[in-house]
Amino acid sequence: MSTDVSSNAAGAPAPGAAAALPESTTTPAPPAASTAPTGPTAPAKMSRESVTIIVTLLVATFVVILNETIMNVALQRLMVDLKVDAPTVQWLSTGFMLTMAVVIPTTGFILQRLSTRAVFMLAMGLFSGGTLLAAVAPGFEVLLLARIVQAGGTAIMLPLLMTTILTLVPLERRGAVMGNVSIAISVAPALGPTVSGLILQHFSWRFMFVFVLPIALAALAIGARYLTNIGETEKTRLDALSVVLTVPAFGGLVYGLSQIGGGDAGSRTPAVLALAVGVVALAAFVLRQLKLQKSERPLLDLRAFSFRMFTVSVLLLVVAMIALFGAVILLPLYLQEIRGLKSLETGLVLLPGGLAMGLLGPFIGRVFDKVGPLPLTVTGSVMMVLSLWQFSMLDATSPVGWIIALHVTLSLGLALVFTPAFTTGLNPLPPHLYSHGSAIMSTLQQVAGAAGTALLVSIYAFVAAASGMVAGMHAAFLTAAVIAVAAVVLSAMMRKTEGAAQPAAH
Repeated sequence: MSTDVSSNAAGAPAPGAAAALPESTTTPAPPAASTAPTGPTAPAKMSRESVTIIVTLLVATFVVILNETIMNVALQRLMVDLKVDAPTVQWLSTGFMLTMAVVIPTTGFILQRLSTRAVFMLAMGLFSGGTLLAAVAPGFEVLLLARIVQAGGTAIMLPLLMTTILTLVPLERRGAVMGNVSIAISVAPALGPTVSGLILQHFSWRFMFVFVLPIALAALAIGARYLTNIGETEKTRLDALSVVLTVPAFGGLVYGLSQIGGGDAGSRTPAVLALAVGVVALAAFVLRQLKLQKSERPLLDLRAFSFRMFTVSVLLLVVAMIALFGAVILLPLYLQEIRGLKSLETGLVLLPGGLAMGLLGPFIGRVFDKVGPLPLTVTGSVMMVLSLWQFSMLDATSPVGWIIALHVTLSLGLALVFTPAFTTGLNPLPPHLYSHGSAIMSTLQQVAGAAGTALLVSIYAFVAAASGMVAGMHAAFLTAAVIAVAAVVLSAMMRKTEGAAQPAAH
């Protein structure tokens, strides 16, 4: 693996930074970047500056991902307060997803073109501004605009965090640090429905954004004060045609998949058309990137797929995301429609699993650094299959304690898959592909989430219409379990990457 991190995306020091920062932070890359060499004498200890950068980005990522799910249980209240119907209010979620799907593929270019501080300030500035606008929105149109602005910032944060970790963290410690990322991507979505349920029980929907805003502003202020630049920026040219193609390609796919699961055949026609346009535009986008690889830097560098473990890890994450969204979408439906629980009670039932998944992440990361991905991912994928199969056997009288136990089991299985898959997939990439690999993973997670939701909700709705809601739930969860079998096969293919296999330095 290349040890030259100077070509990575994160950017050169900002003008004037030398006067305000300790001497050790004014070099193109903090000391931890020098720990990437694979020789046995490479130091494993990270510098204080590196830890500060990663913790700041981790907190910011936690906040923006929490915001993603905080809206889900508020749509019914918003329909009444804003006097809009269900298809209209759903655009608060659909618009957010579409913006994410379109912006994420451009983050590979953004992270290489702008400095670390500039990217962070752009992301958190957009997110904080969107959150403030949402809190004071006088009507639906302004609230939708605010959600789109929020999504623009959210889309940048996770690739920025991943790229920074790859640049700063020694190979032998990446598993442990990547494990902390699971706190953001697992605990935050689990807390979202619970937090919004508590807020809506006592306050107006505006307080969902009032609650998030101070945390976002604090993260922005801390980042502005302490965040330093790593690596060097590159004078890459933005390919306008590639940017234009991302809108129908990824936007069409995510919109089509998210809308095709509901309604009658007539109402699904626009979704099918969007899906068809998305597939054609995606093919054109891929061909454009392959052409640009021969002469100049593409918007999204697909050469990451030439690394076998990256490809296997991405496929494993796609399957795991479908299983995760099966739980995220189907379980609340089951608990509220069949068991009659309220939104807050539903959030509390799902909370232990989300907490278990996130809090176990750092421990799994440390184990990964010692034993590699194979035993973790195989165990986790088997747990996924078994728990989803047991979910397919629930009925209207199943004990809530058993449901919580199954959800915790599924969450632990996902935790055993996510951290090793992220780390194993990104480890073998050379520095100039860090940002592109992170962007590819994030993009495909969005598409997989939309696809999983569309498939499972469609199966649930179709079977429920003919045989009842319990039968629909059985069919949807059984489908998710069958899909999860693919994760077992992919997990068996996981191997230590060249860098991860090297002995840790002492």
